[in-house]
Amino acid sequence: MLVKELAGGRIPILAVLGNHDYETDQPEAVVQVLTEGGVRVLSGETAVYGDTGFVGTKGFAGGFGSYTLGGWGEPAIKRFVQDAVDEARLLESGLARLRSLHRVVFMHYSPIQATVEGEPVAIHSFLGCSRLEEPLLRYPADVVFHGHAHKGALEGRTRNGVPVYNVALPLLRNHRPDLPPYRIVDVSRLERRAEGHEQAAYAQAGSSP
Repeated sequence: MLVKELAGGRIPILAVLGNHDYETDQPEAVVQVLTEGGVRVLSGETAVYGDTGFVGTKGFAGGFGSYTLGGWGEPAIKRFVQDAVDEARLLESGLARLRSLHRVVFMHYSPIQATVEGEPVAIHSFLGCSRLEEPLLRYPADVVFHGHAHKGALEGRTRNGVPVYNVALPLLRNHRPDLPPYRIVDVSRLERRAEGHEQAAYAQAGSSP
């Protein structure tokens, strides 16, 4: 049903897999169905259209800030953390390759805690990971989109001021019931906002004793 709806689109459609796409241990089959429907599924790869480049990857869980899970202890914990590390590396590799004027990142899991606020604190660690934010600090994007946190917050920012939007369908429907459940973003305007944020940070730093 979804693929048939998407196949009628006239613009390029990009996607990343999410946790539900792995439930039956057949993610390759999901990718094949989407690809046959004209959807390009990214896992660290990039796509460029005009002056805008896109990087997409699933991301993973692991927690945020000082509560990010460390890769030590039992083998199962080490494998869990390694999955997050691997996803962060995919993201960084893609960002490093992009030479476009604008850069858009999208993933399933969140790279910051701000957009999962509203979910039970006990499950924050399963909704995203700060390891995904680290590549965004080294290779800043214009904007980041993610899903997964159905009861989180609509938006937040990375530590270097990049806007992050939670576009989980249930969240959009709940917070914006009178609007279609999607976001349209003017990337050029977001770039100016990011530049303003950096200039403000620089001014503040320059005024410090």
